Amino acid sequence: MSTATMTKTATKGGITLDEATRFIWAEADLLDRLDYKPWLPLWTQDGRYTIPVEHDADDFENQLNVAHDDAAMREARVKRLLSGFSMSAAPPARTVRTISRFVVTGEQADAIELRAAMVLVEYKYERTRVLAADVTYRLVREDGVIKLDRKVVRLANCDDFLHGIGYLL
Repeated sequence: MSTATMTKTATKGGITLDEATRFIWAEADLLDRLDYKPWLPLWTQDGRYTIPVEHDADDFENQLNVAHDDAAMREARVKRLLSGFSMSAAPPARTVRTISRFVVTGEQADAIELRAAMVLVEYKYERTRVLAADVTYRLVREDGVIKLDRKVVRLANCDDFLHGIGYLL
């Protein structure tokens, strides 16, 4: 499924829960396939991808984060992951994400905010690791296309998470 097909919708205005769910599942599929180049245009220009170090953190600008990426940082991260120069990404991990428990936390004329549960299973170096997270999304519709404006991944084990992440959550 192409990025354009994935994000185009027939309706104008508000984003439905069904549209949001389909978008998030398609994003997870791109990430599991390490298909990072089509992932980049899913974002608004001002969108932020954040993985806070502290589970209850809200002030991402003034607190330590595993990632707090704007457009330039997302592009740089994808370039590193695809180049083979990222130690944590060589060799790349195989991942499978399950995203469920969608709860709408806010709606506007052209946006939806929701929270979901994510379980990510990683296989690398003959070992399996399971990560769980609460993920908050803000999706917006720009010119009829749904885009990610914010994604905050709050790892359940962020307090003892000392391992490198060689992929996008």
